[in-house]
Amino acid sequence: MTSLDKPTSDTDQSHRTDPQHTGGRHAAQQDAESKAVTEAALFEAFGGVRGMVETVLPGLLFVTIFTINKNLNASAIAALAVSLVLVVVRLIRRDTVKHAFSGVFGVAFGILFAKMTGDAKDFYLPGMLYTLGLSVAYIATAAAGVPLIGLILGPVFKENLSWRTRNPGRKKAYTRASYAWGFILLAKCAILFPLYWWADTTQFGWVLIALKIPPFLLAVYLTWIFLAKAPPPIDVFAEMEAEEQAEKERKAHAAAAVRDPEA
Repeated sequence: MTSLDKPTSDTDQSHRTDPQHTGGRHAAQQDAESKAVTEAALFEAFGGVRGMVETVLPGLLFVTIFTINKNLNASAIAALAVSLVLVVVRLIRRDTVKHAFSGVFGVAFGILFAKMTGDAKDFYLPGMLYTLGLSVAYIATAAAGVPLIGLILGPVFKENLSWRTRNPGRKKAYTRASYAWGFILLAKCAILFPLYWWADTTQFGWVLIALKIPPFLLAVYLTWIFLAKAPPPIDVFAEMEAEEQAEKERKAHAAAAVRDPEA
């Protein structure tokens, strides 16, 4: 008798039809899908690779040109020009422009500060103050039970604020993620503000550029970890659509009953 003719053992058969095994495989598949959805939503919310490029490029161009010629006007014009080009590219491609526009405003405020004081280092000051304020907001809202990251990501996941009262597991995850963002950004500020006073413009600019992406990626990664382990979001939009459909069906049945009472 060949191996193909041998009957399947009870152990193998039970393993194949074991509902626990099937359920475990289904749970693993759902977990993988949940992580993929979370990853996609985070990329959408925070701009993905292009959003990171749009965040870094204007400042990188500013510090590069200033390192070469120490000319504030040339550095500022170049940074503003590339910011505007990024917005135009977004408009041409009909993509969302919120990340590119935020870059334009950041560059514009930086130029304003630098021109007012005459110190090129102040080009970075508005962004630093924004980061500090954002870190405080993340921590304060998490402590207050309304984590900022939940307010940002709720619409992206189509759950709006349902996590606050109907999904405590996700509220806990959003709280942890907000604390992570807050303390990571606070640590970044703890590095940058002393350097703002001690380092020269070129040194400070390169350190700031180096610290643009790594803290951001760490915060996004921790957010992904927390949310991937949390319960799935409640799709309030789907619920509203279902309620509207049910209401239409009730009205249709009521109208049919009025037209044909004996039906």
